[in-house]
Amino acid sequence: ESNVGLKPDLHAPQDPMRFLHCADIHLDSPLRGLERYEGAPVEEVRGATRRAFGNLVALARAERVDFVVIAGDLYDGDWQDFNTGLCFARGMAELGESGIAVYVVRGNHDAASRLTRSLRLPANVHLLSEQAPETRVDERLGLAVHGQSFATAAVIDDLAARYPQALPEHFNLGLLHTALSGREGHAPYAPTTEQVLRAKGYDYWALGHVHAREVVATDPWVVYPGNLQGRHVRERGAKGAELVTVEDAVISTVFHPCDVLRFDELVLDIAGLADLDALLERAQGEVKTHLAAAEGRILGLRVRLTGTGPLQRTLAARGDTVVQELRAMALEVGGGDAWLEKVLF
Repeated sequence: ESNVGLKPDLHAPQDPMRFLHCADIHLDSPLRGLERYEGAPVEEVRGATRRAFGNLVALARAERVDFVVIAGDLYDGDWQDFNTGLCFARGMAELGESGIAVYVVRGNHDAASRLTRSLRLPANVHLLSEQAPETRVDERLGLAVHGQSFATAAVIDDLAARYPQALPEHFNLGLLHTALSGREGHAPYAPTTEQVLRAKGYDYWALGHVHAREVVATDPWVVYPGNLQGRHVRERGAKGAELVTVEDAVISTVFHPCDVLRFDELVLDIAGLADLDALLERAQGEVKTHLAAAEGRILGLRVRLTGTGPLQRTLAARGDTVVQELRAMALEVGGGDAWLEKVLF
């Protein structure tokens, strides 16, 4: 998916500037409860967030971006051990070798008050202060990055209101972990409005906290890339990062998936299906379609059976058998790469 917009007063460098915008990596999030889902590839899935992070690093290097911004919740909480921090440091070192800078703000999950362990950051990584808004300037690029990290897990103040005005003759980027004026399923942290953001005069607002991709506005650009890796069936569809190009007066964005495991929902209407065989045949075709759309990723599906028809008696009398038949079919069709998270009647 691509979006293009014009900002006539944008002072961009002569050469195109390119950056990756990501958020909510939740590195080493455990994806709890997989063991209770029969057929789930537990070992392959357990490291999904780390592998998605590796895909992000590879994407940044392959696209030769100038910098990367991470809009909060890099971590899922306090590290269980130093391996989580070492994983991040290794990825940042790879970006540093390619001359790629990284700008980071903390979110509610990795707020300063929540992390008891830490490692010294590589020189190319800039963690913005939690004490007050901070601006980092790269004169080579004509770039000004403004942001403030979360000091505590529950920030209820409008952080953006205190951000400085745009720096003249620079590309101004605001880095913010926020629910804006409210987003379903997300705590109302660092609340603010589009009017507050627009008044700062920035060219691009790189947001985090909301796990669904959303281009909120294009004048200026206000974007949620969504999280990097879905962790349960409520986080459905492709997950990844935003590749942004700035050339002359034009800003363009392209979404790039980074996920290694994808969740989705399959709705099957039983009307017109004569028996269990007909249901399995219909479901098999749908699973194949979803697998193709996942492009080689592991696929976790929730199946929802709806409607009325001859199958209702079978579902009422042999519901458990129907569920297991559907699970077996998914495992066969996917060669182990497709499994049913849940079947709902």
